[in-house]
Amino acid sequence: MLDAVVALVVLLLIASGVLVMIGPGTLARRLRSVIRRPRGISALFEPRPARDTVSPVQNPKTQRVLVASGRLANWLRAHGQDDAAREIRSAAARLAGNEPAGLYALQTTLRRIRVVNVTDSAAQDRLKALVAELRTAVQDRFEQLELLPFRRP
Repeated sequence: MLDAVVALVVLLLIASGVLVMIGPGTLARRLRSVIRRPRGISALFEPRPARDTVSPVQNPKTQRVLVASGRLANWLRAHGQDDAAREIRSAAARLAGNEPAGLYALQTTLRRIRVVNVTDSAAQDRLKALVAELRTAVQDRFEQLELLPFRRP
């Protein structure tokens, strides 16, 4: 009889240890998934409902940088400068994960864009305006984050 009581206590201790390691949130989710498991073969082929993804809230100045970089990249792509547009888009994409690295990448890309030549004078003026818009947005965000100063060209 004593052996049975000791075995029961050992099993309860092991079970409680496992439950503590799993955690309360994970345990509840696993139980819900077992209870709500679809029945039948047809349920396996039905598409799952799409989850709503919430984008992280960004600083308004960061949003301004993203909008300006998108405008410039679209304009460059429309005028045959695909490489420069790709560099701007990849630098802007970095802003989501590592904002300072993305800002520095945009700064470097803006220095390279000075080399881009456009034959039409109106197009050249538009390019200068878009570059100036992006440069001021990046400079404002640099100052807000208190990063190294943005050097004027």
